[in-house]
Amino acid sequence: MSEMEASYLTEKRRRRAKLIFNPASGSTGRSPVQLMDLIREMQRWKLVPEVFLIEPDCDVPAMVEESLARGVGLFVACGGDGTVSSVARELAGKRATMGIIPTGTQNNIALSLGIPKAIPEAVALLRTGRRLRADLGAVTYGGARFPFFEVCSVGLLASIFSSGDEIQHGHVERLGDFLGKFVGSPPSKIHVVLDGRTEIETVGHFVLLCNMPYIGRNFAVGDERSFRDGILDVYLFRDISKIGLLNCLFRRGGLGEPQNPGVQHFRVRSADISATPDMTVMADGVTFGKGGVHAEILRGAIALMLPRAEARKKSEVKESTE
Repeated sequence: MSEMEASYLTEKRRRRAKLIFNPASGSTGRSPVQLMDLIREMQRWKLVPEVFLIEPDCDVPAMVEESLARGVGLFVACGGDGTVSSVARELAGKRATMGIIPTGTQNNIALSLGIPKAIPEAVALLRTGRRLRADLGAVTYGGARFPFFEVCSVGLLASIFSSGDEIQHGHVERLGDFLGKFVGSPPSKIHVVLDGRTEIETVGHFVLLCNMPYIGRNFAVGDERSFRDGILDVYLFRDISKIGLLNCLFRRGGLGEPQNPGVQHFRVRSADISATPDMTVMADGVTFGKGGVHAEILRGAIALMLPRAEARKKSEVKESTE
């Protein structure tokens, strides 16, 4: 037992925490065991968990407001990237701190933030980690602003996300729909305005606006400080072949390396995107529809419990040797 751990187990006061648990994340058969393990670990660290289950008809915004009104200041999201994003949206700009316990399939957000996969280690961060403010992205579509943690996609990827996600979770019957949309989707004429001044017009398949170092299937799109640099990484996929698209999307190393000239990379604070014909808009797995969109960075919009620098380095070394 470390000196820091011993201090929290013997000296610190108990603290309430809203535990937001998604039983459908990851391996659903293990969710009851995971929940009990999680509660035990939190109690061990003198955290008093108030459990809220993510279900189809649950009201996350109302839960966050009610908890804040009662003085709860720590919200712990346990699930995959969708669960984490849904909680982060409601905490954006509020006086609260968010912790993350990754139990999903990809866990890009936890990977980007250096949060370990093991429940005991992730829970320990809630007490021994450091509180840092992180950026969120935000898209404005149809007059409404929607914060996002990971990525906004405009175009082909947004169109095939639903079927691709279901295939990943075992619904192979959606393969035909996925391939049909991927192969049959024509490029659009895309108009992009970067930071309100630089205009680009090209023919292409989609645009990615990234706030995190990793998206999709742990696909690298930025450096480790992406979530704190006040910048969106914008990738414009121009009119290249579908084979070229697959090469870009699944090439080892992601988009951080030199790529096909059909992919352009920009670092901006805001972007306005429109297309003819209209393209589908999606942010963190939520699909809005087709049309133009404005995206911007929300600097330091959310407070997170993250590993201390030395702990993150140890975790990265451990994962690289596994």
